[in-house]
Amino acid sequence: MTRSADIKHRGSTRHWALGLILGGLAVLLATLVLLLPALERIYLGQLGKREASTLTLAVEGLTGSLRRFEALPGLIAERPDLARALRDPSDTALIDRVNDELHLTAEEVGLSDIFLIDPTGLTIAASNHWKELSFVGQNFAYRPYFTGALSGERGRFFALGTTSGERGYFFAEAVRDGSEIIGVLAVKFTVDAFEDAWRDGSNEIVVLDDAGVIFMASRPEWHFRSLGPLSPEARAAIEDTKKYPMDRLVPLQTEQEPFDDTFRQVTITNDTGPVERFIVQSQMIPEAGWEVSLLTPSEQAWTRAIGTAAVSALLLLLVGLIATVVIQRRIQMQERIAAALSMQEELEHRVTQRTAELEEANRLITQEVEERRAAETLLRQTQTELVQAGKLAALGQMAAALSHEFNQPLAAVKSFARNAGAYLDRGEPDKVRQNIGLIDDMVDRLAAISTHLRNFARRPGEKTEPVLLNRALDTALVIVEPKMRASGCRVRRDQIEGEIWVQGGQVRLQQVFVNLLSNAVDAMSDVPDPVVDLVLDRDGGHVHVRVRDRGTGMTDAEIAQLFDPFFTTKEPGKGMGLGLSISYNIVRDFGGTLEGRNHPEGGAVFSVTLKLAEAPSLAAAE
Repeated sequence: MTRSADIKHRGSTRHWALGLILGGLAVLLATLVLLLPALERIYLGQLGKREASTLTLAVEGLTGSLRRFEALPGLIAERPDLARALRDPSDTALIDRVNDELHLTAEEVGLSDIFLIDPTGLTIAASNHWKELSFVGQNFAYRPYFTGALSGERGRFFALGTTSGERGYFFAEAVRDGSEIIGVLAVKFTVDAFEDAWRDGSNEIVVLDDAGVIFMASRPEWHFRSLGPLSPEARAAIEDTKKYPMDRLVPLQTEQEPFDDTFRQVTITNDTGPVERFIVQSQMIPEAGWEVSLLTPSEQAWTRAIGTAAVSALLLLLVGLIATVVIQRRIQMQERIAAALSMQEELEHRVTQRTAELEEANRLITQEVEERRAAETLLRQTQTELVQAGKLAALGQMAAALSHEFNQPLAAVKSFARNAGAYLDRGEPDKVRQNIGLIDDMVDRLAAISTHLRNFARRPGEKTEPVLLNRALDTALVIVEPKMRASGCRVRRDQIEGEIWVQGGQVRLQQVFVNLLSNAVDAMSDVPDPVVDLVLDRDGGHVHVRVRDRGTGMTDAEIAQLFDPFFTTKEPGKGMGLGLSISYNIVRDFGGTLEGRNHPEGGAVFSVTLKLAEAPSLAAAE
């Protein structure tokens, strides 16, 4: 074979190999395109299973709320005032009291509305009696929850309120006088909070009633729509009970097809034009007859399928290019070997050089792996040190809080013990007994302080109850009296007429006033005639206690940091800056507020606002 013929033969062989590789790549790419629907279906199934927990959480949340409020109408209906109001609706004082009680109960348990209906369906009392759109005077005889409860069964119904315009779920129970049913007590809770939470997710959630109407949805525009046409019977039942606005009962434009035993595919054409595809799974809430559906957008699965196909195509192209390069190198190598044996030494040299480079690269990779392992070890050690430092910081704060909180009660115990000794020497046993009783109170306070100190970081577990404000103030003044006497300070306080009961805890409330009075005395260390004003006044359902000193007042920067832990304006050694912070958290636990500001006439004034409470009955006290 001549040299020119050999060159032509090698060129044709090269072109044939390249054509074969490119042809195979084209076939593989076409196969990937055909497999896109199958890939999408696989990813749709995975997506639905992954989001199943979201549907479970939504169903459990709705079920928990239904069960929470289901028993409330029966409990409230047992109140004697309700039966008396139904027997004598002309008693305006009784109706006013029932209105107030229903309003208070609705706020306490988190209900939207509570209302009392007579046997004709007329509402005679409601928790929203003071609103412009009150239920009082409205007739709900057409509502199924009313007719069910009036027949002795538990009424339940979901609807759009004809008076309030708010969607809600209604529970109702009969109000009985002996065995006779004389009226109905109904409660309503709204569902807006559920929908607000659903909107934060990537899925859409809808709840359908037994007629197939969407009454809850993460998209407000789907309210009162349906996934298919409603039957004439369903529309007639909705119109009879005024359940939903009839003009909004328009079906969504949907196409549905089964996916597998668990999921189905739904395509929705919105009114504004865009078409959306979803993978849908549903669960029932049997006690309410609801179907909760989770709609997961299919675009995620399609995007993953496209991505998988694209990555596969790139890998195939890369393999083809590598194969092409390998074939070209091999042909070139064969040509070089056949053309000149002298190139052998040069090729061997190149191989040796490449081997050395690979060994060097391998050495660098090994070195990098070791460096990363060392960095990971150092990171774990640093994390451990940070955790330990956090523990030590928390321990230091707790030790400082304990030291501060035990100082005042111990000082009071010491003062009362000295007073008891002095009274004992004088032969005054009644005063000795009084001081011993105060010491006993301080010991109880020391025992409770360890529990109350948790308020500095979080809400405590101790519940609040009605306590006597008079006693808390008197005890606080007795505790700080030695300190006031030593500094020549006097208290100018308002006379309290009768007992004032507030919501709180006796020991912690005393602690707040001790801190405020003690701070007021410290603020007047340089005042010739120190006076502390203790002023009380009532405002509606609250009482305000103001403690004012005659000191130099505070700067704006100090006011901004008043209640920060460990912030103090006192000299070193005279305070740790915890008293106001702890007092602020205590008052907040009671549902009140603590504020500090400068008085227009000089000095600082701290105001404690507390909720008024009813005095406990004798039976409760016992």
